[in-house]
Amino acid sequence: MDINELLRGVDCPCGKFHTCDIKYVYIEPNATERLRDICAEYKNVLIVADENTYAAAGGRVSKALSDKTTQEVIFPGSQILVPDEKAIEAVERMTDETELIVGIGSGVIQDLCKFVSFSKKIPYMIVATAPSMDGYASNGAAMITDGMKVTYPAGLPTAIIADTAVLKDAPMDMIKAGFGDIIGKFSALNDWKLSKCVNGEYFCQYIYDLTYQQIQKMLDLADGIQKRDEKTIGALMEALVIVGILMSFAGSSRPASGSEHHLSHFFEITGIVENVPYLAHGLDVVYSTVITAKIREKILKSKFPDKLFRLSRSQYEKTIKEIYTDVADGCIALQDKVGNYAKDRLGVYHEKEAEIRDILSEMPSSEEILKILDLVALDINEYYSLYGEKKIKDAILYAKDLKDRYTVLWLNYDLFGGDNN
Repeated sequence: MDINELLRGVDCPCGKFHTCDIKYVYIEPNATERLRDICAEYKNVLIVADENTYAAAGGRVSKALSDKTTQEVIFPGSQILVPDEKAIEAVERMTDETELIVGIGSGVIQDLCKFVSFSKKIPYMIVATAPSMDGYASNGAAMITDGMKVTYPAGLPTAIIADTAVLKDAPMDMIKAGFGDIIGKFSALNDWKLSKCVNGEYFCQYIYDLTYQQIQKMLDLADGIQKRDEKTIGALMEALVIVGILMSFAGSSRPASGSEHHLSHFFEITGIVENVPYLAHGLDVVYSTVITAKIREKILKSKFPDKLFRLSRSQYEKTIKEIYTDVADGCIALQDKVGNYAKDRLGVYHEKEAEIRDILSEMPSSEEILKILDLVALDINEYYSLYGEKKIKDAILYAKDLKDRYTVLWLNYDLFGGDNN
């Protein structure tokens, strides 16, 4: 697919004209050299990276911008960079004379640049160093503020530059994470269709189908992932960028993020709160896709009850505070605002039970997802051994409280609550 053709917009049968305000996407060998031309109008450039991403592509970027006045914010590469208030301040205090921000990296660097670009009204470009996630072309910045994982509306990059020679040499875990992020769309798309059924949420078949095509493309090319085949890695990056563009088309991350992402966010947030390890985002996403497939299988095998599950307010607050500690109040406030616990969806569930079951049955089974993991030598036992049975059960029940989005986690909780056998 010609991404730059997609960027021109789509007059969609859903009734919307879908647009995405990115000017350039270059995924090719020596793509960094494109910076010379597309940055021609700028004189003062701020480069943002960490030590690892700068080592991967910083030299190429500096060479391409050698005629500019540049400043650099280089974060340590020896620890996980958290996109929190401290990191934001480190970037913002360097922007007084800046006309353009150029990020070198992937997820966190991208989100930091995106957030500061939007708040300071300075354009930014991203030079990708790993095909590890789908946020390159999305208009949301996933930040940690007040201890909560919050996705803020933010601007899009002027350009996405991805040198396939750099991408193929990224850490293999990051490449597998990008593949995992794509496979997680099985779950996200199913959740989107489920919410359309239950809540009447906006749904676009064109976006759904094109996202699904990216999954199929990567299944067909999975053999080249571990071989670091440059064309395969380039195709993975293309799929991730296309999904990001489709999020802009949808006006939200719906096509790409559902229950599997909520579980991933749970492990990240509790990992930060408890100061314990957690997996890379895309790995958490694809392993959590196995879990959400099992949840769907359980629902399909079960009879819908005649009463919604609900804890008392005091039990709920006690449980949330035990799980989320310092960020519990934010979760409670969010759910009070959205009103999910006050909604009685039981009538809708029974009225549309047949349609709900049909939708859930479209999702590949947990065994099928496990076979996909085998294609790239991903072992879900690392997920089980790192998090353990209790933490995974807590995630199934309460990852939903981190977000305002309806997914199969809410369906499961409404129908069965703590019965997660």
